[in-house]
Amino acid sequence: MPQPFGRADSPRQAGVCGSPQTLGLMKQPSAPDSKVLFRVPKDNGSAEVETLWATALGNDEYKLDNSPFYAYSVSWEDIVYAPIDPAESRPTFVRVVKKSGHRTIRITFDPPVQDGNESDQVLRGLVSLGCSYEGANRSYMSVDVPPNVELEQVRRYLIAQEAQWEHADPTYKQLFPNEA
Repeated sequence: MPQPFGRADSPRQAGVCGSPQTLGLMKQPSAPDSKVLFRVPKDNGSAEVETLWATALGNDEYKLDNSPFYAYSVSWEDIVYAPIDPAESRPTFVRVVKKSGHRTIRITFDPPVQDGNESDQVLRGLVSLGCSYEGANRSYMSVDVPPNVELEQVRRYLIAQEAQWEHADPTYKQLFPNEA
């Protein structure tokens, strides 16, 4: 059974919010067999590393099997080109080959999510809209917006809830190039 809000040591392990009956968790993976490394640039010129579970498709292509907590412009089930980097000894992201149609937003909660509190209610509202999520911890969630859910509806909901959130895929700059 997954541990609540732990780092994902296995695919889809993170994201349990409260009781095991909570809705909205990411779907269980088919058979991920790899981790793809993403370098996430920081403002100071350095980079952080994030690894995402994936299924190898051959020819250095991988289908992502969890949502990113830090990487931008990729989402669950995207197919990426990630040849093995000799320095890292693992597949390392180069580019997106095919978008899945899923989108990613990320939310920071204050107060942290607890059964029934206002933060939990925001998550439950996202689930009722058709979204699912993974939790890095009780305060930070990666939310999957599937292809059949209108991103604008999710945006309006989060704005109405006065949630602290960001566009991760597509990014705000990609959605609103004249405003960024």
